Order: sequence, then structure tokens, then C-alpha cells
Amino acid sequence: MKNKTQLKQYVISILIVSICLFASFLALNIYEYRCYTKNFNGKIGAIVNAVKDKYPDVADKELIMLINSDDFEIDDFFIRYGIDTDQQSILLNNDKNHHTFLVFDSLFLVLSIVALMAVFIRYDRRKENDIREIVKYLEQINKKNYELQIDSISEDELSVLKNEIYKTTVMLKEAAENSDKDKINLKRSLEDISHQLKTPLTSILVMLDNMIEDPDMDIDIRNDFVRDIKRNAVNINFLVQTLLKLSKLDANTIRFTKKENALRSIVEESIINVSTICDLRNVEIELNAKEDPVIICDFKWQVEAITNILKNAVDHSTDHSKVLIDLSDNHVYSMIEIVDHGEGISKKDISHIFERFYKGENATPDSIGIGLALAKTIIEEDQGTISVESDKTGTKFTIKYFKI
Repeated sequence: MKNKTQLKQYVISILIVSICLFASFLALNIYEYRCYTKNFNGKIGAIVNAVKDKYPDVADKELIMLINSDDFEIDDFFIRYGIDTDQQSILLNNDKNHHTFLVFDSLFLVLSIVALMAVFIRYDRRKENDIREIVKYLEQINKKNYELQIDSISEDELSVLKNEIYKTTVMLKEAAENSDKDKINLKRSLEDISHQLKTPLTSILVMLDNMIEDPDMDIDIRNDFVRDIKRNAVNINFLVQTLLKLSKLDANTIRFTKKENALRSIVEESIINVSTICDLRNVEIELNAKEDPVIICDFKWQVEAITNILKNAVDHSTDHSKVLIDLSDNHVYSMIEIVDHGEGISKKDISHIFERFYKGENATPDSIGIGLALAKTIIEEDQGTISVESDKTGTKFTIKYFKI
């Protein structure tokens, strides 16, 4: 608003100067007229008195009518005395005053022009300074210095340019910061991925080498190696598939097909996906759905999210226990609560469990640490939130889908 205030000040200054100049010019013209009138009336009065003294019979009315008459003829009387009535005043003092006032008028006109030019030049210099300042900003931006503060955001003719430069500066600064963060995150992710792949691949290579070097290996040991190789291959496949999904979500290349879906159907489909793990762990999933809420989401991706959470719950449940799922609904949100009965999550880990590749102290040996991160990303994409509570008796995940 700084430049807008300056522009107003300049406009007001010009108005004040113009009014002062006009008033001064008007006062000068009035004074000039009064000088002419005083001089002319004095001379006419002297002539009238002389006529009255010489011709006392002349009526005053006749003299007044003669003075104000528009019918007059000028003979060669004044020319004989060197007075050109077309170029000069009959009253020589008026000519003298005219020259004096002409000098004053010229000086006044020059001063008026100088005053207005001074105001204009001052305003123009301010504009030039603003432009030079903008050029300096652009030079600093080209040098990748984004620590700029354009505090003269205004509404004058330069405001659009300044606003755009300010927004560009902010965006470039954010882009630079995000680029640095992306590089750090990419480096960390590559390190995590390398670590996650290195262990199962090394294990597979070692077991394959043993099988190749010992063709007469005991059949039971060979079968154990094959099962371990398959398990590690499955883990690698799961890691790669999950990473691909996360990368697509990060790059916004996935188009979510959002429509109304029954929350119960999403949960039931997710239960089917983890049924095999439940059988292996002897864990039962119990669904309590007194209500059947409807949410707006992408069915396939929400099944993916809930499946990952259920898998985590089953993996951390004790054998022959239950995982309880409650569905509820109110005017603000629809909610899923998933409760397992396991060893729980430690306090130092609970704030990190949704971070990628994070593995807590109670993580299973096959845990990769990206399933819950993927679930959180998907849920938040559909205007949902996920939170967790845990103690030594188990863990509860609470998912809320807000109604917009």
C-alpha cells in the first residue's frame, strides 16, 4: 500500500499546487484590474471636473452617458501627440503598469511551470527508483537469492509487476527448498530401499548357491530353502508393488474414482484379503457393524488402505486372539475402529509408525515399514484421518471419513 499512498500524495500535491497557483494568478489579475481602474477613473474624474468648471451648464447625466457611450470616433488628436490608440493606452501610466504586470505574469507562469515540473519529476524519480529496485530483485532471483522482502506491495501501475515478482520469488523459494528436501528424501528412500532389498536378495543368493553346490542336499533342507526363497521373493514383490503405488500417489498420476461406497463392503473385502494370514496366525476378525455408513471414496484404493491396516493388526496379534472392527456414523464423519490384542506399540515408536520404512522395536521380521504409510496417504486423499492408540494389551487404529 506504500506506493498507493505515495500516488495519492502526489495527486494531492499537484491539486494543492494548482489551486495555489490559480488563486495567486486570480489575485494578481484582480490587483492588476484595480490598478488600471483606479488610474483610469482618476484621469476621467479630472477631465470631468475640468469640463464642469469650464462648462457649468453641462448636465452630469450627459457627461455620464458620454463616458459610457459605445459610439465614439477618435480623430488625429492623440496621434499628433505621438499616441497610437491601436497599440497604446491613452493613459501612459497604464502602459507602464501593463509592462510591469506583464513581467510579473511571465515570472508567475515560469514559477508555475517549475512547481508542477518539480512535483512531476519527483514522482517520476520515485517510479524510476521502484523500477531499479525491481531490476535488483530480478538480478538477485537470477542469482538464486530468494530471501527478498517486497514490502511496497501496492495498487498503482507497478503493483501488478511487484505482486507477480513477489509471488514468483515465493514459489521459487519454495521450489528450491522442496528440491533440497526431495533430494534428501530421495537419498534416504534409496538407502532404505537398498537396505530392504539387500537382505532378502542376499538370503536368496546364499540359498541358491548352497543348492547348486550341493546337488545331493537333503530333500527336507532343500524344501526349506525353496520355501524361504519363495517367502523372500514374495516380500520383494510386495515391496516393489507398494513402492510403485507410493510413487504414483506422490506424483499424482493416479486418478481416484470417487463415488458413494458402503463402508461395510470396503471392510469385508479387506477381511477377505487378509484371510490367509489370519488362518496362519489363528487370528479371528470380528466385524461389528450396527450401522452401514456410506462414504465418498475410491473403492479399490480404500480396500488397499484398510487391508494394510488389518494386515498390521493381524501380524501383531497374539495367536488365537481376535481383531475387532467397529463401524459407526454421525453427522460429521463415518468411523472405523480396528483393535488388535498384541504386544502394542512403544511410546517412542507410536509417533513414527506412519513414516516410510520405519520399523519399531516390535516389528515383525518380514516387516518393510511402508504399509501403514501407504494406508495413511490413501485415507487422507479421500478426506479422511487416521490415528493410533496403544498400550501393552493391544493397539487401536481410528479412521474417520469426514462428510463435506
